[in-house]
Amino acid sequence: MVVGAAAVPALVCAAIVPFRMRIENTNAALALVLVVIAAAATGVRWAGIVAALSGTVCWAFFLTQPYQQMTITDRADIETAVLLTLVTLAVAEILWGRRHQARASQQQDYLGGVLRTAGIVAAGSSHTEGVIEHVADQLVELLGIDDCYFDSDTRDAAPAAIVRDGTVVRRGRDLEVERFGLPTDCEIELRVHHDGITRGRFLLVASTRVARPSVAQRQVAVALADQVGAALATHDRSW
Repeated sequence: MVVGAAAVPALVCAAIVPFRMRIENTNAALALVLVVIAAAATGVRWAGIVAALSGTVCWAFFLTQPYQQMTITDRADIETAVLLTLVTLAVAEILWGRRHQARASQQQDYLGGVLRTAGIVAAGSSHTEGVIEHVADQLVELLGIDDCYFDSDTRDAAPAAIVRDGTVVRRGRDLEVERFGLPTDCEIELRVHHDGITRGRFLLVASTRVARPSVAQRQVAVALADQVGAALATHDRSW
C-alpha cells in the first residue's frame, strides 16, 4: 500500500510530462492533491503521508524548471511546492483522523451492545427466550447477515463456524472474510459457551448478499453469544 502511494504520484507526473508546456504547474499540483486524497482515503496513515511527500518531489522533478533536477529556481514554483506539501499533508491527516474517529465510534457502539446484553443477563431475567431473540437481532445487524436463529442441538457441526478468536473456519481452513466474505452457501455456526460448557449455538445465514464483518465485529459476536451462555446457565441453576 505504501509503495503504491509513493509510485502513483510519480506515474501521474510522468504522464503529464509530454504536456507540461501547456499545463500550468498549479493545475498539475491540484491533480496531485486528488491523488493524495485517494491514498489517504484507504485509511492507512502512512499511505497518505508518503503520497503527499512523493507528490511534491515528483512534481518538482518532472514539472518544474530545470527539469529532471531537484532544483527549483522560480519563486512561484517554490511557493507552489511549499503549499503543495502543506496542503496534501494536511488533507492526509484530516482524512486519517476522521476515519480513525469513525472507527472509534463504531467500536464504542459494539461495546455498548455487549454491555446492554450483559445488563439484561445481570438483571436475572427468567425469560431466556427474550435474551436469545435480543442477541439474534444484534448479530444480524452487527454482522450484516440475513438471518440468525438459536439451536440447542450441537451434535451435528455446521460446515463453517466462527471460533473464539473471531476467525471463520470452514472444514478446517481459515477463511479470508474481509476479502471474500462469509460463506453464502451454508449456515455458519457460532457456539454458545459458559464455564467451558457448550449450551447451544447460533446459526447464521448470509445467503442473499456478501457480508464482510471485520475481526472486531466477529469477536463482538462471540462475546454476545457468551452472554446468552451465561443467561442459560443462570436459568438452569434457577431450576
